[in-house]
Amino acid sequence: MSTTIDYYYTHISPWAYLGHQPFQALAARYDVVIRPKPVDLSGVFQSTGGLPLGKRHQARQDYRFVEMQRWRDSRDVPLTLKPKHFPTSPRLADGCATYLAAANGPALQFSALAFQAVWVDDLDIASPNVIERMLGDLGLSASDVLSEIESDAVQADYTRNQSEAISLGVIGSPTYVLNGEPFWGQDRLGLLEEALKSGRAPYRPL
Repeated sequence: MSTTIDYYYTHISPWAYLGHQPFQALAARYDVVIRPKPVDLSGVFQSTGGLPLGKRHQARQDYRFVEMQRWRDSRDVPLTLKPKHFPTSPRLADGCATYLAAANGPALQFSALAFQAVWVDDLDIASPNVIERMLGDLGLSASDVLSEIESDAVQADYTRNQSEAISLGVIGSPTYVLNGEPFWGQDRLGLLEEALKSGRAPYRPL
């Protein structure tokens, strides 16, 4: 039976963008099935004591930019440090990925395009026109997908993702959950690989 990793993230996260392709490459190496779980971070922060970026101390905001530059260079990918449309609501993009995941569609490919839109191309993923173009690039009917994302089923999945994230100890985006053990941050991919390679039992809070 294949190993499964639950992938909690939001499209407005630069860290999820930086880790998205490396995570997929890691999963492919170990024959891992990824379950995309787009999540509303506002509820996660409220439940776990986290703060939205704008409410963090200036020193923390400054250090975030230092880390973004380090990881941009380490991953050798383009990254706009101050996107024109940041912050913006990720709910439309999150909803599309949630629907596509439930429909066994190209959720991860869609998310790659959404990350590219925010963190490279300076586009607003809260704009239906931007989302429609991305869906079209994947050969999907934008009208069909957009008509589904406000359905009770998709909204229930999105809400469930948040509840699951909180119960699993997820505190930010991205978080990769292997056998109930959360790995928070794309900088933990090396530790995630070690866990996959060794097949060790999951670590738990004491």
